[in-house]
Amino acid sequence: MIRINLLPHRAEKRRARQIQFAALSVISLVLGALLVGFVHAAISAQISNQQARNDYLRAETAVLDKQIVEIKKLREQTHALMLRKDAVEKLQSDRADVVHLMDQMLRILPDGVYLRTLKQTGSKISITGYAQSNARISTLMRAVEDSPWLDSPALVEIHAASANGARVSEFTLTFNLTKGQSVSGNAAIPAVKG
Repeated sequence: MIRINLLPHRAEKRRARQIQFAALSVISLVLGALLVGFVHAAISAQISNQQARNDYLRAETAVLDKQIVEIKKLREQTHALMLRKDAVEKLQSDRADVVHLMDQMLRILPDGVYLRTLKQTGSKISITGYAQSNARISTLMRAVEDSPWLDSPALVEIHAASANGARVSEFTLTFNLTKGQSVSGNAAIPAVKG
């Protein structure tokens, strides 16, 4: 017997396909939304992680900037202290020079020569004075040349003058103060350091 189906099977199949399509569309939308949500959450987590790292780096950079400022201050203080130390060391090394200069001046100054001024600029000494004769000035210059603490005498000027009614030669002489190389032979005199 032949069965004839008079029910609208095509309409039912179409409706079933439409329901199936709607269900698959809803499932695809839900899965797409879940996937987008998951990707968004992952990217947001990475962004917040990177922002946390950036904040940490900013905080550490601020700490390092403060340390750099402190280091600069310490370097400036160290430089200032080194300058002071160098100045003190120079003063200590040069403090005996004046004593040696005065001692040498007393030893080499011949009779008949009188000093009016004695001026020191660095290691250069300039003296102005009166001498009873030009020969005494020559004797003074030879004594400066022979001195272990003095060298390079140069007569700047000499002219006749009168002092206390006597005729004298007024002179200006320059020479250098050295650190003393030898005294009466080869015995070295070391520079005195404090």
